[in-house]
Amino acid sequence: MLKKCIAECIGTMVLVVCGCGVAVATNGNLVATALAFGFVIVAMAYSIGNVSGCHVNPAVSIAMFVSGKMKLKEFAFYVLSQIIGAIVGAAIVALFCGSFQNLGGNEVQSLLTDNFGNVGSLFVGLAVEIVLTFIFVLAIMGVTSKTENKAVTGIVIGLSLTLVHLLGINLTGTSVNPARSLGPALLQMFGGKFEAISQIWIFIIGPLAGAVLAAFVYKFIETKKADKELKED
Repeated sequence: MLKKCIAECIGTMVLVVCGCGVAVATNGNLVATALAFGFVIVAMAYSIGNVSGCHVNPAVSIAMFVSGKMKLKEFAFYVLSQIIGAIVGAAIVALFCGSFQNLGGNEVQSLLTDNFGNVGSLFVGLAVEIVLTFIFVLAIMGVTSKTENKAVTGIVIGLSLTLVHLLGINLTGTSVNPARSLGPALLQMFGGKFEAISQIWIFIIGPLAGAVLAAFVYKFIETKKADKELKED
């Protein structure tokens, strides 16, 4: 368990450093940021995936939990490790930026903290996060369901994350990962900026709801497929 937790912590830290770091370095460039999040997931999937499964995301972990692939204790430790990793990653990005006092600057899109301002509605922002996480987690559930997909699993997951970022960055900033949103939001508080933390519940509830929905939907369609194959036999 300890090794899995360390792997999840490191993986989430790297996700935040590289994903949010590229967003900061490119001033929130859409394509560069989306590719960065996708590429880092590919890298982590093939490096720590054999240790922890490379969830690096509470939304992925809760999908595995409701699918019966994780026990409650393991789920709790995974989420704690991911949050710690995200906070450390956000602190590293802040260090690279030069000062914790600049954590709220619009010039770096606030370390890519998420907000629903671009869609103008709390409800729409929540819907965006639910739908994008549903798409992302459904892809994960599908590609990890067969061992023969192992060679391409990381690539499929990375491309899926890139895809949802391409759509979501200009809408909500794209969370689909509560830990990734929480880390930078907490760090901004040290700079006296509270907007991100005041909205954080959207980027916790939205991704978790989307992930749970994806897990149930995939379980349903997988069961239907198995039943059909059984009848054909």
